[in-house]
Amino acid sequence: MTQIERFQDLPLEEVIGDRFGRYSKYIIQDRALPDARDGLKPVQRRILYAMYHEGNTNEKAFRKSAKTVGNVIGNYHPHGDSSVYEAMVRLSQDWKIRHMLVEMHGNNGSMDGDSPAAMRYTEARLSAISGELLRDIDKRTVDFIPNFDDSDMEPTVLPARFPNLLVNGSTGISAGYATDIPPHALHEVLDAVLMRMDNPDATVDELMKVIKGPDFPTGGIIQGVDGIKKAYETGKGKIIVRSKADIEPLKGGKEQIVITEIPFEVNKATMIKKIDDQRFDRKLDGISEVRDESDRSGLRIVIELKKDVQAAGILNYLYKNTDLQVSYNFNMVAIYKRRPTMMTLQTLLDAYIAHQKEIVTKRSEFDLHKAKDRMHIVEGLMKALSILDKVIKTIRASKDKRDAKNNLIESFSFSEAQAEAIVSLQLYRLTNTDITELQKEEASLKKLIEELTGILTSATKLKNVIKKELAGVRKQFAEPRRSVIEEKIEEITITREVMIPSEEVVVTVTKEGYVKRTSTRSHAASNGRDFAMKESDHLLFEGNLNTQHTILIFTTKGNFVYQPINELPDIKWKDLGQHLSSIVQLESDESILAVYPFENFDADASILTVSQYGQVKRSALKDYQVQRYSRAIKTMNLKKDDSMIFAGLVTKETELFIGTNHAYGVRFPIEEIPLTGLRTAGVKGVNLKDKDFAVSAVLLDAEIKQDLILVTQRGAAKKMRITEFETGSRAKRGVVMLRELKSNPHRVISVHGVTGGEEIILETAKNIRLTLPAANLKPVDRYSNGSFVLDESSDGKVLDVYLKQVKE
Repeated sequence: MTQIERFQDLPLEEVIGDRFGRYSKYIIQDRALPDARDGLKPVQRRILYAMYHEGNTNEKAFRKSAKTVGNVIGNYHPHGDSSVYEAMVRLSQDWKIRHMLVEMHGNNGSMDGDSPAAMRYTEARLSAISGELLRDIDKRTVDFIPNFDDSDMEPTVLPARFPNLLVNGSTGISAGYATDIPPHALHEVLDAVLMRMDNPDATVDELMKVIKGPDFPTGGIIQGVDGIKKAYETGKGKIIVRSKADIEPLKGGKEQIVITEIPFEVNKATMIKKIDDQRFDRKLDGISEVRDESDRSGLRIVIELKKDVQAAGILNYLYKNTDLQVSYNFNMVAIYKRRPTMMTLQTLLDAYIAHQKEIVTKRSEFDLHKAKDRMHIVEGLMKALSILDKVIKTIRASKDKRDAKNNLIESFSFSEAQAEAIVSLQLYRLTNTDITELQKEEASLKKLIEELTGILTSATKLKNVIKKELAGVRKQFAEPRRSVIEEKIEEITITREVMIPSEEVVVTVTKEGYVKRTSTRSHAASNGRDFAMKESDHLLFEGNLNTQHTILIFTTKGNFVYQPINELPDIKWKDLGQHLSSIVQLESDESILAVYPFENFDADASILTVSQYGQVKRSALKDYQVQRYSRAIKTMNLKKDDSMIFAGLVTKETELFIGTNHAYGVRFPIEEIPLTGLRTAGVKGVNLKDKDFAVSAVLLDAEIKQDLILVTQRGAAKKMRITEFETGSRAKRGVVMLRELKSNPHRVISVHGVTGGEEIILETAKNIRLTLPAANLKPVDRYSNGSFVLDESSDGKVLDVYLKQVKE
């Protein structure tokens, strides 16, 4: 017989949508999210039920984990053994679950993220408190459904005689939903359940008088009562979880930070490595050593500090930059009435209370039915004993057991069940003493039936039974709270002075971009001589600074580099420094203009910058204090072909002088340059002729007598009084500084302000370097071309001019 091939022509989006919808429904309802009633995901429920069903309970011996995993996979959960074993291991980890549901012998992992031993090596059994989750499951208290192959039955939910979802919390990710419910203290949750039962309208504020907030198995400090309250009211909220840390003094003026509790779900080994990386990467110079001293007696991490380092400041830095402090976000989603629901505290408690009412009702119905059945049998036995001789005569006259039962039913009106009990009675029971035992049993059964009937007919009695049983669980399993709750989230402030040990160093930056810090010992050993530098290079900045200070390095591309001194490479005086491009990324044609050191950025000062196209701008010094400085930061927004020629620190200077290549000079008050943000382009400072461009800028202070020295490409130099230039306004062409020559005119390389104690260094195209003391030049007027200090034809054109302060 030939098989007919069938196919359907369907749109792909329809098929994918339908299949993904089914898959999503499955993983939402039956995999990743916990049930609001027993707080368990299906795999967890199946593990606990399989262990219970196989008698692997708390009062019995441990059993190989592999056997349990095999039972779970074979009977209830047809998935990979690793997923089942991992879920089982998690239920046994006391740093992940507040009240362990599985007890395990052997290696069940660690807080360092170590994997547990294979399931063939470990042994497990249910914990005592798990017995409360499963108690009364055999009394038809919960619905059972066929397992995956219809060979057995499994529960849809456990009786859960304590509110497991709030006590142990849950975490999971499914399609479109995720859940994060933190664990809580058992006694607080039970108190909240009891309060809600007594007062079904109890508010979150009232409930929070007994349930203070989460209680993590790893302890720690929880900050933010407002976040807890919001989470309890809406299902979403944020708290801060902080490690418990103490500062202990050591000999020699040192201190150490000792951590004894860490945040929930934080990997201890990874956290310690991150702390040590702060030390290794020189982000935190105050730490000398990080040790993990944890053992069987408890967790202990020691952070040993260097001498005279403030431990409180280091701890604050670690709180802010490592997992010593983390934020925890409530996302209380659970399966409620077969749907994923965002749960509030009240709905969680109400779901549990409703579940318990159902459990106790079904259990009472089961027990009542059983008690009535037994009462019926007892009544039959008592009746039989009262006419014992007739009963025996009837039985003896019968052919077999069936005939005897029929004769008893016909002769004495016994029921089928009573007749079965009578014919099954052993001879030794046919004594006079048995009637008294039966009468006692009848009395106790009457009492039991009355009690159970009362529970089933009275809502108050039902509630009292639940309350009494919950109080029993509280008495047996309550543990002291582990996490401390603080009302406010502490604002962490970090000062660099606290973070970085104070050390005096010598900082140098060269024109070609080599930077380093050198210890004062290395500098003194060389007596400040034999500084390592390339022949073509020269020193742009040298200063005695502190490791708690910062330097700003300005570049020709309109950028600045924010460089804390403590993060500079520590290099000997006689060794070449580290190039700036290895610290931050620079463009290939980007070079350094100026370097300024700062102890802090609080001064009432500004940074003034000038571009080749004559743009000027000014920004407040405080704007230059940045938090992220792994790359160069824009300080002047330049046009495509423009470049920055000057960056100066304005403190009490009142005027700015700009000199141009075509020998024009303009002088105007700094007040004319408005204060703007970092990334602005500035305003026009000088009005340039065609092909002219600005070459230099000089800040002028009215209190300091200052002259200007100008150098041209032909090797001419001249000194002028600043009074040669009248103060005008911004954006003017200015006045000439040289007499105009028709052939081979002088072009200005630079203009520098001098007070008399400086040296002017000229560098030519033929690698000749000439030192010219500023005092050697006599002042001349604006129209003079000055005097030649180099011969252009033999020495080459002047390419660069810079100023060098003469050390006294």
